[in-house]
Amino acid sequence: MLYSPAEESFAHAAVPGLKAVSRRSPVLALPFWAALAVLATDVAAGTLSDDIRIESRVLGYALQYRVYLPDAPLGEALPTLYVTDGASYLAQGRMREVLDELVAAGRIEPVIAVFVDARDPDHLRTNRRNDQLICKLDYARFFATELVPAIDAAYATRRDPASRTILGLSFGGLSAACFGLSIPHVFGNLAIQSPANADMLRIVGERYRREERLPLRVFLSVGTRADNTDDGRRFRRILDDKGYPVAYFEVPYGHSWKNWGPLLPQVLATFYGRP
Repeated sequence: MLYSPAEESFAHAAVPGLKAVSRRSPVLALPFWAALAVLATDVAAGTLSDDIRIESRVLGYALQYRVYLPDAPLGEALPTLYVTDGASYLAQGRMREVLDELVAAGRIEPVIAVFVDARDPDHLRTNRRNDQLICKLDYARFFATELVPAIDAAYATRRDPASRTILGLSFGGLSAACFGLSIPHVFGNLAIQSPANADMLRIVGERYRREERLPLRVFLSVGTRADNTDDGRRFRRILDDKGYPVAYFEVPYGHSWKNWGPLLPQVLATFYGRP
């Protein structure tokens, strides 16, 4: 685990079970479900909606998403987490179970999670992620002007950017970084896992280097095997040099769920953790 100096003021305690491999290395050994098992045994489950369809005028097509509501007092305004590749985070990442465990154990405050599906709701074999997640401004506009307002209207949410997080992996991580540049008035927290690809991340990094620092907090992680490691490290240095609060992690895995899944407790603890 490696924290940057600017990040100390908002980094929360690591989730039990996450162990540093060595003091000299920012690499973590993360036995995913072993880490979760120590959190809670009697888990009060939140609820996960069925697919909800939204017709986007900005994008010109329909999308679908699912909403996770934590076990929390009714009417209490809660922070929100928006997850691109939402179907994969639910299936491969088992994120509903992660949220249930951490909320029940008191490790994080209750949070509403919106899992956005990149697939065409009418033809699920058609995945639009490679088109949506390459820093397209219209995709950010869809979130800012259609999806986020729909969620805020339907649920008791906190409306300030500091209470909203965008999470994504690979191209979704790149997209999260681009959201920080294009709609910082909507999302104040960026959770970026294995941002891809190298060329596009360099372009985004240069924009962060050139432009004034924005009111953003960042979680950034990369794998050390067959992942975009060097450019991820370079991006982290750019953020550090600009004074961004950055929680940075490396794991000894590649571009896969062995890398991303075990870090989900730490993603959540970074932005929503309790002492």
